Amino acid sequence: MKYIKTCVAVITGVLSSTIGIACLSTASLLATPAQAADKTREANVGGYLEVGVSRAHQNEHLGGYLIIPHAGNAERQYNAGYSMYVAAWPLLSYYPGHRFQTGLPGTWMFAQYDGAAPKDMYSDVEGGLGWWTDTRFPTTTPKFIMGGVGPNFSEIANGPAHGAGTWEDPRGLYGVAQLSPWLLFPLDGLNVKQGECGGLFGYGYLNLPFCEPKPTTEGKQIPTGANCWTLFLNTGNFKGPVAFFLPSFWSHATVREPRLAGQLLDSRPMDPNRAVQMETQYTPCRMAPDGKGEWYARIALISFPRDERDASVLVHQDTAYNKTALYDAVAAWFAGGKSSSGAIAPPGAYQRVFGSKGYATWQIWWNEGDGPEKKVPIDLGSFSTPTALGPHTFGIQWSGPLTAKAGGLVTIPEYFHLENVNDAKQAKWVPVAPDHVPAETGLRQIKWTRPAEAAPEPYTTPDDPASCWKKPGPVAGPFQAPLGDGSVVTYYWYRFADQPALLNAGLTDDDREQFQKRVEKIHRSWTKDRDYLAPPTVGTLADVDPALLVTPPKGNEAGYVPIATRQEWNGAANHPPGR
Repeated sequence: MKYIKTCVAVITGVLSSTIGIACLSTASLLATPAQAADKTREANVGGYLEVGVSRAHQNEHLGGYLIIPHAGNAERQYNAGYSMYVAAWPLLSYYPGHRFQTGLPGTWMFAQYDGAAPKDMYSDVEGGLGWWTDTRFPTTTPKFIMGGVGPNFSEIANGPAHGAGTWEDPRGLYGVAQLSPWLLFPLDGLNVKQGECGGLFGYGYLNLPFCEPKPTTEGKQIPTGANCWTLFLNTGNFKGPVAFFLPSFWSHATVREPRLAGQLLDSRPMDPNRAVQMETQYTPCRMAPDGKGEWYARIALISFPRDERDASVLVHQDTAYNKTALYDAVAAWFAGGKSSSGAIAPPGAYQRVFGSKGYATWQIWWNEGDGPEKKVPIDLGSFSTPTALGPHTFGIQWSGPLTAKAGGLVTIPEYFHLENVNDAKQAKWVPVAPDHVPAETGLRQIKWTRPAEAAPEPYTTPDDPASCWKKPGPVAGPFQAPLGDGSVVTYYWYRFADQPALLNAGLTDDDREQFQKRVEKIHRSWTKDRDYLAPPTVGTLADVDPALLVTPPKGNEAGYVPIATRQEWNGAANHPPGR
């Protein structure tokens, strides 16, 4: 699996214009029109019909980052979790196929260290809202994944029973425990309600004291910490905790690399000063010259949510928490003290302030034959200004005659002309009106459509009667939930401590029963219809897919959770897959 938020250089703020790219001479920036016009064809390639477009240039696509700055840093004590609201919307007007990978604004939650971080080690929680190349049931509506990353991507956990590896060699498939009895987490990622267009999706991770640290890991004298980083959501139709990373997900890697013991997120707090960015890896694009050798490009229609100010609210209330926000109250409750409501205590929260100097690094990338990949930036400043829209809200202010505004969306310019072609440092793609693009380029004839693709393989889980999925096994089911993405999820109800993830976490029976007692307290006291995270002060909340809202069977209201065991194509969706 590949992630959209993995460039360490970007995370640390080092944005090099030459990362992974060979140096380009001015003479090699583009092929000549004669070289480019060596063949013409008509074909359905990558999800659109192209007529008469040169194919000397290959793999054209738009990619880059939207950098969302903060003013100042949070104090180190705000290291017990974070939350934020991110707009959910259809970035493209059609789904362009499984090469498409992009995230909506998101973040990287790294461990906090007292000194230097371990060398040659990358591990964090990323994920968020977006589209991934391995999503099996995609639509234009984004999905949410948890995105836990073990050391150097050796393990990946995206949700309950969703991660890297196979059931014979799981590398994160058992890394997340289901917590909520009211929200089903599909194997392909958590579904936002189809058609959501700009609503705010509130999410974050807070450490909860479900267990105690252990002196050993998998029989080795290597400790496992007790941090249970728990996903909280605040949406229009669901609020509260959903699932959490088991400490063993992180510590499992220390058996192979003992030097990392005590250095991962099972043991370490989080760094509150997280980068927040929007990363786009692949958006379809085509380039072509006219008869005079002038170069033009057309990108797939890219849209953003739009409010009455012609602005897009993208991120709101990026907040870091210390242990007094929630952890201390829950720990006291579990120790026999006063019941905790689960609501965040405001004195333990720090709302980060956004800076005004945001910017984007969107560029058009391409290859010429077997040569090195090349890139030229698009002139985003001519029609957009990434900026703080208030101290706790960041977005984009739109301008210029070539942005199209309709309903709740603004669409950026589709056509561009390459200027300063003979100067690799000054070259840029400048937006132009469609009627300024010469007909001989063929770009105006392109019709963006969803590609025909093979039917997706279903997600499955082990059915061996002796497996942890069947022994001790579920208490009720099977049940099915038809989702808005055209898939159907089969799920069962398990006693919390008997769910497969807990049975693969290196826990004793007594350990699991301690989990069980604490989770039953949560289920009896924390309902799904009241605020845990502070509500937003702008906009409206997005909804999750209503089909994910479930009710425990009678008699299993506390201490039981829904676990997806299969997800398969159901043959119908709001956005037909073109299969």
